[in-house]
Amino acid sequence: MGRKRSNKPTSFDIAYRAGVSQPTVSRALRGSKSVSLATRQRIEAIARELNYSVDKNASSLRSQRSNTIALLFFEEATPDDSKINPFFLAMLGSITRQCANRGLDLLISFQKMEDDWHVRYQDSHRADGLILLGYGDYTLYESRLAGLVEQGTQFVRWGSVGDDNVGATVGSDNIGAGRMAGEHLLALGRRRIAFLGQADEHYPEFAERYRGLCAALQDAGIAPDPALQADAISHEDSGEAAAAALLGAGHQFDAIFAASDLIAIGALRALAEAGRRVPEDVAVIGFDNLPAASMTNPPLATVMQDLKGAGELLVETLLAQIEDRPPPPRTLPASLVIRKSAAG
Repeated sequence: MGRKRSNKPTSFDIAYRAGVSQPTVSRALRGSKSVSLATRQRIEAIARELNYSVDKNASSLRSQRSNTIALLFFEEATPDDSKINPFFLAMLGSITRQCANRGLDLLISFQKMEDDWHVRYQDSHRADGLILLGYGDYTLYESRLAGLVEQGTQFVRWGSVGDDNVGATVGSDNIGAGRMAGEHLLALGRRRIAFLGQADEHYPEFAERYRGLCAALQDAGIAPDPALQADAISHEDSGEAAAAALLGAGHQFDAIFAASDLIAIGALRALAEAGRRVPEDVAVIGFDNLPAASMTNPPLATVMQDLKGAGELLVETLLAQIEDRPPPPRTLPASLVIRKSAAG
């Protein structure tokens, strides 16, 4: 999603001209030795040419460490009134432990995406950096991230990891996880595998999981059927509606891979209502390994993300930014938890 341009030059303009990333521009203009001398000189020359100036006051304030990190949860649709994705709540313990291990205080805040949270936190200097969890529609969220980057706010978010990320992002290997789920269903003899989840630029993690499933199908010589992909957000009602729509349209499928456990739980309800047996008629795999997944009827097979590793990686990636050192790897592997809904 493009950003509105202004007459004032930005670090993104310098990055484009220099053929480097925006974080590289920020490090170079701070004189960081992690950027080669030649690259630093090229960036400095472009900055002079564009009459770009660094906000010295903000830079000075940021250099004064508070040893505090702010964790921002963003409101999402949930089955209860918490409006916090239960997967991110499960990650909280790992983040808290890692902060304690590093001698850091943790501020926790609940935000609505439509509010001006990006302005409040980038200007208040209450924390050395931000950890961002949850976002809903990524195309609306991306412009807020660009504002944080331009201001020089240090942050890391959990999400889809790619070369075009705005700011630091860590996450699971969603493509590998989707492939793994697809390969398991194929090994069970399933050939018509439906995917429930909005698989486009609005929900890039879901899109990657679908790409992994499609890759597994193609490797098995099966052309993915676009008619078996049904949009759903991470909510039980959405999953139930998506599965019911496929059933109502008469589409034939013998397995479902859902982009989240909440979607899968909703799909189980729709299948039961339609008299489809799980796993005899339709095998089902979810994603996240929420506690509720083991309590469904039948218990839900799912993809488990590394919660402990996620918390550690988020904190360590943010500290690497703050301390101006190379970041750790950005991607964590996931694993398959086999339960009765997709058992052999």
